[in-house]
Amino acid sequence: MIDPKAVLSDLDELRALTADADGAQRLAWSPTWLRAREWLESKLAGLPVERHYDAAGNHWVTLRGASEQALLLGSHLDSVPNGGWLDGCLGVLGGLEVLRGFARDGVPPCTVRLVDWADEEGARFGRSLFGSSAFAGTHCIDADRIRLDSNGTSLEAALRACGVEVDRIGDCAVEAANARAYLELHIEQGPVLEALGLPLGVVQGTKGVERWAITFSGQEAHSGSTPMDARRDALAACARLALEIRPIARKHPQSVATVGSVKTFPGIVTAVVGRCEATLDMRDLDGNVLAQMLRDAREASERFAAEEGCTVEWSKIWSIEPIPFDPTLIGFCDDAIRDVAGTSHRLPSGPLHDAAEVARLGIPTVMMFVQSLRGLSHNKAEDSDRTHLEQAVRAFDLLARKTMSSMGTHA
Repeated sequence: MIDPKAVLSDLDELRALTADADGAQRLAWSPTWLRAREWLESKLAGLPVERHYDAAGNHWVTLRGASEQALLLGSHLDSVPNGGWLDGCLGVLGGLEVLRGFARDGVPPCTVRLVDWADEEGARFGRSLFGSSAFAGTHCIDADRIRLDSNGTSLEAALRACGVEVDRIGDCAVEAANARAYLELHIEQGPVLEALGLPLGVVQGTKGVERWAITFSGQEAHSGSTPMDARRDALAACARLALEIRPIARKHPQSVATVGSVKTFPGIVTAVVGRCEATLDMRDLDGNVLAQMLRDAREASERFAAEEGCTVEWSKIWSIEPIPFDPTLIGFCDDAIRDVAGTSHRLPSGPLHDAAEVARLGIPTVMMFVQSLRGLSHNKAEDSDRTHLEQAVRAFDLLARKTMSSMGTHA
């Protein structure tokens, strides 16, 4: 038996402890984040659980069951600066209540493990999914140790101050032993469920990402004396691409594409732009669609560059393949949501989550989304209807129990 209202009470308590007038301030590796983790420890009092921090700083809470096979529940307590009251922590505290429910029933058939992943957001050092990537073995110690925050502090130094040695973060891979499924509850952070009038949804997987830096090169010239037909305006070529990106993405129902930053040189009002640097982010759940969008964007950039008398170069920033979730668990999640809310809906996740790294390791994974009001997240206006949150906790508990029953069948 679970108490969804207890989750709301915990969320309110955490917000009072770690937020200010501008929103949540649980930046990873900061004193406020450490305070939140100490608070979570206090919530474990009286539970028959083991707890420890692994080599990457992930916090594990284990309820031993009759079998060593483990059902993992997780998310993250860290937030972006001035973040919302639900992002990440809903999954941790919802998972905690599900674990409490199993504990109230006695010894569960399988072991239940709750994990608070370290530094999911990457807001301070630009390294998202830090703890879960170490767990999955997709980390890069050489790149991570030299990352700097805005004050010049290295990630290696920040980790050490929290008792984590960067050279050993890969040791946390031992935590994957006996893991048979991973479930994560999260707010949608987008407008789809609200537009459909639905409280909950099943996540099909996380979209693949192609992230590139694009540089158009033309010719700097005086803005007063250079005729329009004689200009080699790098900004003009870039602007045409930025507009073309939208119809490229709209060819595919679930695709998104964003030109997120533009820098011009020399960047003064009296000069034609000689160089323009832009960033492009493209996402889709289908790898073939993502590849086609990238091809279309490159062809468009070359066409616009030629028409404006410029050249264009592309440089990859980062990419990750689409990561589909487990079909059986997706079915269980559909069933759990229908049992609670009557109607379920499947949708992809544009943002990445720790669940993506767990799934990359081959552990069957699924996520459940709860509707986000106005589709807002990563700011203090982030919110969800409290009734929907209670429904989410009940449905998540049902999902966990359906999953555990399946694990017991295959023990």
